[in-house]
Amino acid sequence: MNMNWNRYSTTLLVIAALLIGNLILVSAINNKDGESKTAFKTNDEENLGPQYYAIKVPGYLDFAGEPVPLHIDDVKERLERELLVNGYRHSNTFLLLKRQTRWFPVIERILAEEGVPDDFKYLCVAESGLAQVVSPAGATGFWQFMSRTAKEYNLEVNSEVDERYHVEKSTRAACQYLKRAKNKFGNWTAAAASYNMGMGGFSNQQKRQAEPDYYDILLNSETSRYVFRILAYKEILANPQNYGFMLDYQDQYQPYQYREVFVDYSVDHFATFAKQHNTNYKTIKILNPWLRDKSLTVQKNTYQIKVPL
Repeated sequence: MNMNWNRYSTTLLVIAALLIGNLILVSAINNKDGESKTAFKTNDEENLGPQYYAIKVPGYLDFAGEPVPLHIDDVKERLERELLVNGYRHSNTFLLLKRQTRWFPVIERILAEEGVPDDFKYLCVAESGLAQVVSPAGATGFWQFMSRTAKEYNLEVNSEVDERYHVEKSTRAACQYLKRAKNKFGNWTAAAASYNMGMGGFSNQQKRQAEPDYYDILLNSETSRYVFRILAYKEILANPQNYGFMLDYQDQYQPYQYREVFVDYSVDHFATFAKQHNTNYKTIKILNPWLRDKSLTVQKNTYQIKVPL
């Protein structure tokens, strides 16, 4: 019995020695660079990819001074959706942050002169992204006017001149529409919604559902999201750092520097016109996107054409 115990003890000692040897070897390998390493890293930043966090919905938000009823669940969720979509739409939102420095001063001045709340500059962002775009339906420019509607608001639209591309004039036309809608519906939120679906369309839904308030009406998907998209742009563009967007002054697009030339005569070719004003055709077109051809026929109107300083 003693012999068997001795053999058993010897075997245990050998096994223990082998285990201790392996532990020493592993420890030496793991500690060769002075750090303890393990196969499973629970708090090692090297193993973490991009991290995304839930966007916090503001406790209070208003549009043109009219409070958003965020205590209503679906209202809060609809706002959160647009904050998420635009807060994580990084390249597009960065472009908007760059463009707003160039264009908001122009739009803000006209809104103030026309008596329209400053928040409507964000409607312009929702419409076009502060770019001279054309929709599949043919809506054009910063404020996305259709040709017929543009003419109703005294914008000139023809093969040589399309004032839907004229930022100042189209902004004033949009103000006229919005003030008319405000008079019809009694509040700016409904006026904004009607800019998307038309005054007639919004009025029909008010009557159909016996509800006057935008937030209480069931609308088509686009208009249902429309005011919330405007609100999201307002929140993100006004507080970009809260959503992880960091820009310095030099990162932003600065306003164009120009003077205006009054033109009451026909221009045969803007390449020649440009040379006369020490610039080139491209620059004339960048500053005056409403000039749609190489020439301009002047009969009764007088035009103000921007040329660089």
